[in-house]
Amino acid sequence: MSFIENLKTRWQVKSGVQVLLILIVFACTGSSVVVLKHLIGITNSSPSSHRVMFYIAVLPIYNIMLLGYGFLFGQFKFFLEFEKKFFKRIFGLNKKQKND
Repeated sequence: MSFIENLKTRWQVKSGVQVLLILIVFACTGSSVVVLKHLIGITNSSPSSHRVMFYIAVLPIYNIMLLGYGFLFGQFKFFLEFEKKFFKRIFGLNKKQKND
C-alpha cells in the first residue's frame, strides 16, 4: 500500500488529491509559523524564556492558521474535525468513563 493510500485510509478521505491538499495545508501552516518566528526575531540565540513563550503563544495561532489554510484549499471540514479531535485529546475529553 502506498503512502498516499495509507493516509487516505488513516484520514478517511476519498481521493489522493484530497490527501495532497491536506499535506499542502500542513506545509503552508508550518512554513507560516517559521516566518512568523523570524519576523518576531526568535532565534536559537534568543533567551530560552522568549522561545518558550513563543511556543506557548503559537499553539492557538497555528490552529487558526490551519483552519484558514484549510478553508483556502477547500479542506475546512477536514481540518475542523481534525481540530476537534486534537483538542479532545489535549483536554482529555474523549476518555471513557469507568462505571463503578
